[in-house]
Amino acid sequence: MNEFSASDEVFMAQAIELAGKGQYSAKPNPCVGCVVVKNNQVVGQGWHRKAGESHAEVYALAEAAEKARGATAYVTLEPCSHYGRTPPCANALLDAGVNRVVVAMQDPNPLVSGQGVARLREAGIDVAVGLLQQQAEALNEAFCHKMKSGQPLIIGKVAMSLDAKTAMASGESQWITGGESRQDVHRLRARSDLILTGIATVLADDPRLTARDGLAGFSLQQARIAVLDSQLKMPLDAAMLSAESEVTVLTTCTDKQKTQALNAMGCQVVVLPSDESGRVNLMAVRKWLSEQTINSVMLEAGAVLNGALLKAGLLDELVVYMAPSVLGIDARSAFGIAGIDRLADKVQLELLTVDVLGQDIKLKYKIKRES
Repeated sequence: MNEFSASDEVFMAQAIELAGKGQYSAKPNPCVGCVVVKNNQVVGQGWHRKAGESHAEVYALAEAAEKARGATAYVTLEPCSHYGRTPPCANALLDAGVNRVVVAMQDPNPLVSGQGVARLREAGIDVAVGLLQQQAEALNEAFCHKMKSGQPLIIGKVAMSLDAKTAMASGESQWITGGESRQDVHRLRARSDLILTGIATVLADDPRLTARDGLAGFSLQQARIAVLDSQLKMPLDAAMLSAESEVTVLTTCTDKQKTQALNAMGCQVVVLPSDESGRVNLMAVRKWLSEQTINSVMLEAGAVLNGALLKAGLLDELVVYMAPSVLGIDARSAFGIAGIDRLADKVQLELLTVDVLGQDIKLKYKIKRES
């Protein structure tokens, strides 16, 4: 069993903090930080900024230069041992001459997990694994989920009143929650690889679905957007089409004229199978999502789509922003789910975290599956 010192924890905590700097820009790659320490002093540090660019170890070793020889490297994710768009980081650590490597978590990809550690150990490097592992895994929750399941992590977002209403009967909904909650939603968007919504939300609210508020100073890579739009009702002047996001419409409609008009606006159109009601088949949507180079999906939609995905078992987590208000019986509900007549048929949630954001409460749930 690995034994870690108090200073080991301090330096790994610093590496995890560095890794967090990439949470809005490194996607779909994981967030990784690295700190190189010699004689109990930090001589180099780095974090992975963007897919295709240098990994955290490379930045840290470059800053350390000759001081890396004989040093300890603290890395939040197991150094890679294979050639991708960049050379293996395990080799870079060996070439730099470090004599000890402390790793927070192994690579969750079952095809490569443990190989980087094995490569270093075979070369005589002292390697210890598991320091602040939970913190490192939490930072890369969606990446771990995709590597283990083959499916992106799908998170539903709902902003609602105390009586679970998301809008007035007229559709008025701005703003139920306070500014702190809205900024947190933008941070959730910024961490997501793709935002999924429905055409009803586009027609009612004309949202941009970009991350903007409370993100000053961060390097951002806007999430892709996918719109479920069975009949290709997407307006050509929709705000999201003029924003900086890549937009895809998932439809059952094969109308060439509509498709060409959307293509001309830079919008991709993908035709998927329909369900019995003529809407886009949700299982086909899930398959399409699994084929994309993404780890996380954020659902920002109305009651119908929220309810459909929840009932179909396609949501993994639910984030609820609850405001201290009551909107009444005529207001619109958060989930449009029919056919639940018995308690035995309820959708069961598992509470993960509770946070206070101004006057609002943020609740994060895991969707419990039938065993």
